[in-house]
Amino acid sequence: MTGMLSTSKKAQFYTLFVILCITPSSWAARIGPEPDPFIDPKNDPWNPLRYIASNTLTAIAFALYMLTAGILFFNTWKWGAKYMLCMPIGAVTMSLGLALRFGLAKDPHSRGIYITEYLFVVLSPCAFIAAVYILLGRLVGHLGMDHYLLVRSNRVTAIFITSDVITFLIQAAGGGISASIDIHKRETGEKIFLSGLILQLISFVFFCILFLVFMYRFHHNRQDIWNYQKNQGVPWHSDWRTLAVALVISCIGILIRSFYRVIELAQGWQGHLATTEGFFYGLDTYPLLVAISVYIPFWPGRFINPSNRPLESETDAKRVSDDNMEKGATSTQPVEMSVVLTHSDADQDRLSSDNSRTLTDIQRPTASSG
Repeated sequence: MTGMLSTSKKAQFYTLFVILCITPSSWAARIGPEPDPFIDPKNDPWNPLRYIASNTLTAIAFALYMLTAGILFFNTWKWGAKYMLCMPIGAVTMSLGLALRFGLAKDPHSRGIYITEYLFVVLSPCAFIAAVYILLGRLVGHLGMDHYLLVRSNRVTAIFITSDVITFLIQAAGGGISASIDIHKRETGEKIFLSGLILQLISFVFFCILFLVFMYRFHHNRQDIWNYQKNQGVPWHSDWRTLAVALVISCIGILIRSFYRVIELAQGWQGHLATTEGFFYGLDTYPLLVAISVYIPFWPGRFINPSNRPLESETDAKRVSDDNMEKGATSTQPVEMSVVLTHSDADQDRLSSDNSRTLTDIQRPTASSG
Protein backbone atom coordinates (compact mmCIF):
# COMPACT_ATOMS: atom_id res chain seq x y z
CA MET A 1 0.00 0.00 0.00
CA THR A 2 2.79 2.41 0.93
CA GLY A 3 4.60 1.57 -2.30
CA MET A 4 1.46 2.24 -4.33
CA LEU A 5 0.92 5.61 -2.60
CA SER A 6 4.56 6.48 -3.19
CA THR A 7 4.17 5.60 -6.87
CA SER A 8 1.13 7.87 -7.09
CA LYS A 9 3.07 10.79 -5.62
CA LYS A 10 6.06 10.21 -7.91
CA ALA A 11 3.83 10.04 -10.97
CA GLN A 12 2.13 13.30 -10.07
CA PHE A 13 5.29 15.27 -9.36
CA TYR A 14 7.20 13.83 -12.31
CA THR A 15 4.41 14.68 -14.74
CA LEU A 16 4.03 18.18 -13.34
CA PHE A 17 7.78 18.72 -13.62
CA VAL A 18 7.77 17.69 -17.28
CA ILE A 19 4.79 19.94 -18.00
CA LEU A 20 6.45 22.89 -16.31
CA CYS A 21 9.53 22.40 -18.47
CA ILE A 22 7.64 21.99 -21.74
CA THR A 23 4.66 24.31 -21.72
CA PRO A 24 6.40 27.71 -21.53
CA SER A 25 8.51 26.98 -24.61
CA SER A 26 5.58 25.54 -26.58
CA TRP A 27 3.76 28.85 -26.36
CA ALA A 28 6.80 31.08 -26.66
CA ALA A 29 6.22 31.86 -30.31
CA ARG A 30 3.52 34.48 -30.79
CA ILE A 31 2.43 35.57 -34.21
CA GLY A 32 0.85 38.92 -34.98
CA PRO A 33 0.30 42.04 -32.90
CA GLU A 34 -1.20 41.71 -29.44
CA PRO A 35 -4.06 43.95 -28.33
CA ASP A 36 -4.13 45.68 -24.98
CA PRO A 37 -5.13 42.83 -22.62
CA PHE A 38 -7.08 45.08 -20.27
CA ILE A 39 -9.37 46.84 -22.76
CA ASP A 40 -11.74 44.00 -23.70
CA PRO A 41 -10.57 40.73 -22.09
CA LYS A 42 -13.84 38.90 -22.86
CA ASN A 43 -13.28 39.20 -26.61
CA ASP A 44 -9.50 39.07 -26.52
CA PRO A 45 -8.32 35.96 -28.45
CA TRP A 46 -4.91 36.22 -26.75
CA ASN A 47 -6.44 35.91 -23.27
CA PRO A 48 -7.12 32.22 -22.49
CA LEU A 49 -9.24 33.06 -19.43
CA ARG A 50 -11.28 35.72 -21.26
CA TYR A 51 -11.27 37.72 -18.03
CA ILE A 52 -8.72 39.38 -15.76
CA ALA A 53 -8.09 37.23 -12.71
CA SER A 54 -9.00 38.99 -9.47
CA ASN A 55 -5.98 39.35 -7.20
CA THR A 56 -8.27 39.66 -4.17
CA LEU A 57 -10.04 36.36 -4.86
CA THR A 58 -6.73 34.72 -5.67
CA ALA A 59 -5.14 35.93 -2.43
CA ILE A 60 -8.04 34.66 -0.31
CA ALA A 61 -8.09 31.23 -1.94
CA PHE A 62 -4.28 30.94 -1.84
CA ALA A 63 -4.17 31.84 1.87
CA LEU A 64 -6.95 29.40 2.76
CA TYR A 65 -5.31 26.50 0.92
CA MET A 66 -1.89 27.19 2.43
CA LEU A 67 -3.41 27.48 5.89
CA THR A 68 -5.32 24.24 5.41
CA ALA A 69 -2.19 22.46 4.17
CA GLY A 70 -0.22 23.66 7.19
CA ILE A 71 -2.86 22.46 9.65
CA LEU A 72 -3.17 19.09 7.92
CA PHE A 73 0.61 18.63 8.10
CA PHE A 74 0.43 19.49 11.80
CA ASN A 75 -2.39 16.98 12.32
CA THR A 76 -0.27 14.31 10.64
CA TRP A 77 2.60 15.09 12.98
CA LYS A 78 0.39 15.11 16.09
CA TRP A 79 -2.14 12.36 15.38
CA GLY A 80 -0.41 10.19 12.80
CA ALA A 81 -2.20 8.79 9.72
CA LYS A 82 0.70 9.32 7.32
CA TYR A 83 -1.36 7.53 4.68
CA MET A 84 -3.24 10.85 4.34
CA LEU A 85 -0.10 12.86 3.48
CA CYS A 86 -1.10 13.09 -0.17
CA MET A 87 -3.93 15.42 0.89
CA PRO A 88 -1.82 18.26 2.39
CA ILE A 89 0.73 17.78 -0.40
CA GLY A 90 -2.08 18.22 -2.94
CA ALA A 91 -3.20 21.34 -1.05
CA VAL A 92 0.29 22.82 -1.47
CA THR A 93 0.38 22.14 -5.21
CA MET A 94 -3.14 23.57 -5.50
CA SER A 95 -1.87 26.69 -3.73
CA LEU A 96 0.96 26.97 -6.25
CA GLY A 97 -1.56 26.80 -9.09
CA LEU A 98 -3.63 29.54 -7.48
CA ALA A 99 -0.52 31.67 -6.93
CA LEU A 100 0.16 31.57 -10.68
CA ARG A 101 -3.08 33.49 -11.18
CA PHE A 102 -1.25 36.55 -9.83
CA GLY A 103 0.97 36.22 -12.89
CA LEU A 104 -2.07 35.93 -15.16
CA ALA A 105 -3.55 39.09 -13.65
CA LYS A 106 -0.34 40.90 -14.57
CA ASP A 107 0.16 39.24 -17.96
CA PRO A 108 -3.22 37.84 -19.17
CA HIS A 109 -1.69 36.84 -22.52
CA SER A 110 0.85 34.43 -21.03
CA ARG A 111 -0.05 30.99 -22.33
CA GLY A 112 2.81 29.39 -20.41
CA ILE A 113 1.54 30.69 -17.07
CA TYR A 114 -2.04 29.81 -17.98
CA ILE A 115 -1.35 26.18 -18.92
CA THR A 116 0.91 25.63 -15.91
CA GLU A 117 -1.70 27.18 -13.61
CA TYR A 118 -4.48 25.15 -15.18
CA LEU A 119 -2.64 21.85 -14.86
CA PHE A 120 -1.70 22.49 -11.23
CA VAL A 121 -5.30 23.38 -10.36
CA VAL A 122 -6.87 20.52 -12.31
CA LEU A 123 -4.39 17.76 -11.42
CA SER A 124 -3.86 18.54 -7.72
CA PRO A 125 -7.30 17.19 -6.72
CA CYS A 126 -6.09 13.74 -7.82
CA ALA A 127 -4.18 13.74 -4.52
CA PHE A 128 -7.36 14.55 -2.59
CA ILE A 129 -9.20 11.74 -4.32
CA ALA A 130 -6.37 9.31 -3.56
CA ALA A 131 -6.55 10.22 0.13
CA VAL A 132 -10.29 9.54 0.19
CA TYR A 133 -9.77 6.16 -1.48
CA ILE A 134 -7.19 5.22 1.14
CA LEU A 135 -9.33 6.46 4.01
CA LEU A 136 -12.30 4.19 3.23
CA GLY A 137 -10.09 1.11 3.24
CA ARG A 138 -8.53 2.14 6.55
CA LEU A 139 -11.89 2.88 8.15
CA VAL A 140 -13.44 -0.44 7.09
CA GLY A 141 -10.37 -2.32 8.29
CA HIS A 142 -10.50 -0.45 11.61
CA LEU A 143 -14.12 -1.50 12.12
CA GLY A 144 -13.42 -5.09 11.03
CA MET A 145 -16.45 -5.05 8.73
CA ASP A 146 -14.89 -6.09 5.42
CA HIS A 147 -17.71 -8.53 4.67
CA TYR A 148 -20.19 -5.63 4.35
CA LEU A 149 -18.04 -4.01 1.66
CA LEU A 150 -18.65 -5.29 -1.86
CA VAL A 151 -14.88 -5.54 -2.35
CA ARG A 152 -12.29 -6.26 0.33
CA SER A 153 -10.92 -3.07 1.89
CA ASN A 154 -7.33 -3.63 0.77
CA ARG A 155 -8.48 -4.31 -2.78
CA VAL A 156 -10.70 -1.21 -2.77
CA THR A 157 -7.69 0.97 -2.03
CA ALA A 158 -5.51 -0.78 -4.62
CA ILE A 159 -8.15 -0.67 -7.37
CA PHE A 160 -9.17 2.95 -6.95
CA ILE A 161 -5.64 4.27 -6.37
CA THR A 162 -4.63 2.56 -9.60
CA SER A 163 -7.54 4.18 -11.43
CA ASP A 164 -6.58 7.55 -9.92
CA VAL A 165 -3.01 7.23 -11.18
CA ILE A 166 -4.15 6.16 -14.65
CA THR A 167 -6.69 9.00 -15.00
CA PHE A 168 -4.09 11.45 -13.69
CA LEU A 169 -1.59 10.38 -16.36
CA ILE A 170 -4.29 10.60 -19.06
CA GLN A 171 -5.14 14.14 -17.98
CA ALA A 172 -1.47 15.11 -17.80
CA ALA A 173 -0.82 13.70 -21.28
CA GLY A 174 -3.86 15.48 -22.68
CA GLY A 175 -2.81 18.72 -21.04
CA GLY A 176 0.68 18.45 -22.49
CA ILE A 177 -0.62 17.80 -26.02
CA SER A 178 -3.17 20.62 -25.76
CA ALA A 179 -0.26 22.99 -25.13
CA SER A 180 0.82 22.51 -28.75
CA ILE A 181 0.63 25.43 -31.18
CA ASP A 182 -0.83 23.07 -33.81
CA ILE A 183 -4.61 23.42 -33.65
CA HIS A 184 -5.23 19.75 -34.51
CA LYS A 185 -2.92 18.51 -31.76
CA ARG A 186 -4.53 20.97 -29.40
CA GLU A 187 -7.99 19.58 -30.13
CA THR A 188 -6.69 16.04 -29.71
CA GLY A 189 -5.17 17.01 -26.37
CA GLU A 190 -8.47 18.51 -25.23
CA LYS A 191 -10.29 15.28 -26.04
CA ILE A 192 -7.71 13.20 -24.20
CA PHE A 193 -7.91 15.55 -21.23
CA LEU A 194 -11.71 15.32 -21.21
CA SER A 195 -11.63 11.53 -21.40
CA GLY A 196 -9.35 11.48 -18.35
CA LEU A 197 -11.75 13.69 -16.42
CA ILE A 198 -14.74 11.53 -17.41
CA LEU A 199 -12.98 8.31 -16.40
CA GLN A 200 -12.00 9.88 -13.09
CA LEU A 201 -15.60 10.95 -12.47
CA ILE A 202 -16.95 7.48 -13.31
CA SER A 203 -14.41 5.87 -11.00
CA PHE A 204 -15.29 8.22 -8.16
CA VAL A 205 -19.04 7.71 -8.61
CA PHE A 206 -18.51 3.93 -8.33
CA PHE A 207 -16.45 4.54 -5.21
CA CYS A 208 -19.24 6.64 -3.65
CA ILE A 209 -21.80 3.92 -4.44
CA LEU A 210 -19.50 1.34 -2.83
CA PHE A 211 -19.19 3.52 0.26
CA LEU A 212 -22.93 4.13 0.58
CA VAL A 213 -23.76 0.44 0.13
CA PHE A 214 -21.27 -0.42 2.86
CA MET A 215 -22.77 2.11 5.27
CA TYR A 216 -26.31 0.87 4.58
CA ARG A 217 -25.44 -2.81 5.03
CA PHE A 218 -23.42 -2.12 8.16
CA HIS A 219 -26.15 0.02 9.72
CA HIS A 220 -28.92 -2.40 8.75
CA ASN A 221 -27.25 -5.59 9.96
CA ARG A 222 -25.08 -4.62 12.93
CA GLN A 223 -26.76 -2.02 15.09
CA ASP A 224 -24.81 -3.31 18.10
CA ILE A 225 -21.46 -2.34 16.60
CA TRP A 226 -22.86 0.72 14.79
CA ASN A 227 -23.95 2.24 18.13
CA TYR A 228 -21.25 0.63 20.28
CA GLN A 229 -19.22 3.78 20.93
CA LYS A 230 -22.34 5.87 21.56
CA ASN A 231 -23.58 3.31 24.09
CA GLN A 232 -20.18 3.34 25.77
CA GLY A 233 -20.45 7.11 26.29
CA VAL A 234 -17.83 8.08 23.69
CA PRO A 235 -18.24 11.80 22.73
CA TRP A 236 -19.64 12.46 19.25
CA HIS A 237 -16.42 14.14 18.13
CA SER A 238 -14.53 10.90 18.85
CA ASP A 239 -17.16 8.53 17.47
CA TRP A 240 -16.12 6.75 14.26
CA ARG A 241 -19.44 7.77 12.67
CA THR A 242 -18.31 11.41 12.78
CA LEU A 243 -15.35 10.48 10.59
CA ALA A 244 -17.77 8.69 8.24
CA VAL A 245 -19.84 11.89 7.97
CA ALA A 246 -16.65 13.86 7.22
CA LEU A 247 -15.90 11.37 4.45
CA VAL A 248 -19.40 11.91 3.01
CA ILE A 249 -18.89 15.70 3.00
CA SER A 250 -15.52 15.24 1.33
CA CYS A 251 -17.05 13.05 -1.38
CA ILE A 252 -19.77 15.63 -2.06
CA GLY A 253 -17.19 18.40 -2.53
CA ILE A 254 -15.15 16.26 -4.91
CA LEU A 255 -18.25 15.25 -6.88
CA ILE A 256 -19.29 18.90 -7.34
CA ARG A 257 -15.85 19.75 -8.64
CA SER A 258 -15.67 16.68 -10.90
CA PHE A 259 -19.01 17.33 -12.60
CA TYR A 260 -18.05 20.98 -13.05
CA ARG A 261 -14.75 20.15 -14.73
CA VAL A 262 -16.30 17.61 -17.09
CA ILE A 263 -19.03 20.03 -18.18
CA GLU A 264 -16.56 22.90 -18.42
CA LEU A 265 -14.21 21.04 -20.72
CA ALA A 266 -17.11 19.63 -22.74
CA GLN A 267 -18.17 23.22 -23.46
CA GLY A 268 -14.62 24.03 -24.58
CA TRP A 269 -11.91 26.37 -23.35
CA GLN A 270 -14.03 29.37 -24.34
CA GLY A 271 -17.33 28.09 -22.94
CA HIS A 272 -19.41 29.96 -20.38
CA LEU A 273 -18.12 27.95 -17.40
CA ALA A 274 -14.47 28.27 -18.38
CA THR A 275 -14.65 32.02 -18.95
CA THR A 276 -16.56 32.97 -15.77
CA GLU A 277 -14.36 33.41 -12.69
CA GLY A 278 -17.24 32.94 -10.23
CA PHE A 279 -17.80 29.37 -11.42
CA PHE A 280 -14.12 28.58 -10.96
CA TYR A 281 -14.27 29.48 -7.28
CA GLY A 282 -17.86 28.42 -6.53
CA LEU A 283 -17.78 25.02 -8.25
CA ASP A 284 -14.12 24.06 -8.09
CA THR A 285 -11.85 25.86 -5.64
CA TYR A 286 -14.12 26.11 -2.60
CA PRO A 287 -15.92 22.75 -2.86
CA LEU A 288 -12.48 21.15 -2.89
CA LEU A 289 -11.42 23.32 0.05
CA VAL A 290 -14.42 22.05 2.02
CA ALA A 291 -13.56 18.49 0.96
CA ILE A 292 -10.13 18.70 2.62
CA SER A 293 -10.69 21.23 5.42
CA VAL A 294 -13.39 19.00 6.93
CA TYR A 295 -10.50 16.84 8.17
CA ILE A 296 -8.99 19.69 10.18
CA PRO A 297 -11.20 18.98 13.23
CA PHE A 298 -11.82 15.35 12.27
CA TRP A 299 -8.39 14.05 11.31
CA PRO A 300 -8.48 10.27 10.67
CA GLY A 301 -5.56 9.66 13.02
CA ARG A 302 -7.79 10.66 15.94
CA PHE A 303 -10.35 8.01 15.07
CA ILE A 304 -8.45 5.17 13.47
CA ASN A 305 -6.17 3.95 16.23
CA PRO A 306 -6.11 0.90 18.55
CA SER A 307 -7.39 2.87 21.57
CA ASN A 308 -10.48 4.01 19.66
CA ARG A 309 -11.51 0.72 18.10
CA PRO A 310 -15.28 0.08 18.53
CA LEU A 311 -15.13 -3.69 18.15
CA GLU A 312 -12.39 -5.44 16.29
CA SER A 313 -14.56 -8.00 14.55
CA GLU A 314 -17.74 -9.99 14.75
CA THR A 315 -15.85 -12.39 17.03
CA ASP A 316 -15.45 -9.56 19.51
CA ALA A 317 -19.12 -8.65 19.14
CA LYS A 318 -20.10 -12.27 19.87
CA ARG A 319 -17.72 -12.32 22.83
CA VAL A 320 -19.34 -9.21 24.30
CA SER A 321 -22.77 -10.78 23.81
CA ASP A 322 -21.62 -14.02 25.44
CA ASP A 323 -20.09 -12.12 28.34
CA ASN A 324 -23.39 -10.36 28.95
CA MET A 325 -25.21 -13.69 28.96
CA GLU A 326 -22.65 -15.16 31.34
CA LYS A 327 -23.13 -12.26 33.74
CA GLY A 328 -26.81 -13.11 34.00
CA ALA A 329 -26.05 -16.79 34.46
CA THR A 330 -23.32 -16.37 37.08
CA SER A 331 -25.53 -14.18 39.26
CA THR A 332 -27.44 -17.35 40.35
CA GLN A 333 -24.36 -19.51 40.86
CA PRO A 334 -23.46 -18.39 44.41
CA VAL A 335 -26.97 -19.20 45.69
CA GLU A 336 -26.98 -22.58 44.01
CA MET A 337 -23.51 -23.40 45.30
CA SER A 338 -24.43 -22.31 48.80
CA VAL A 339 -27.47 -24.56 48.69
CA VAL A 340 -25.36 -27.46 47.50
CA LEU A 341 -22.77 -26.77 50.16
CA THR A 342 -25.47 -26.47 52.81
CA HIS A 343 -26.95 -29.78 51.82
CA SER A 344 -23.56 -31.40 51.80
CA ASP A 345 -22.75 -30.15 55.30
CA ALA A 346 -26.10 -31.37 56.63
CA ASP A 347 -25.55 -34.75 55.08
CA GLN A 348 -22.10 -34.92 56.56
CA ASP A 349 -23.40 -34.03 60.04
CA ARG A 350 -26.10 -36.66 59.74
CA LEU A 351 -23.59 -39.28 58.67
CA SER A 352 -21.32 -38.32 61.52
CA SER A 353 -24.21 -38.62 63.99
CA ASP A 354 -25.19 -42.00 62.58
CA ASN A 355 -21.62 -43.26 62.91
CA SER A 356 -21.44 -42.16 66.52
CA ARG A 357 -24.71 -43.91 67.34
CA THR A 358 -23.49 -47.11 65.69
CA LEU A 359 -20.29 -47.08 67.71
CA THR A 360 -22.27 -46.62 70.92
CA ASP A 361 -24.49 -49.58 70.13
CA ILE A 362 -21.47 -51.73 69.46
CA GLN A 363 -19.79 -50.76 72.71
CA ARG A 364 -22.84 -51.45 74.99
CA PRO A 365 -22.75 -55.29 74.76
CA THR A 366 -19.04 -55.25 75.51
CA ALA A 367 -19.62 -53.21 78.66
CA SER A 368 -22.45 -55.47 79.91
CA SER A 369 -20.45 -58.61 79.28
CA GLY A 370 -17.65 -57.31 81.50
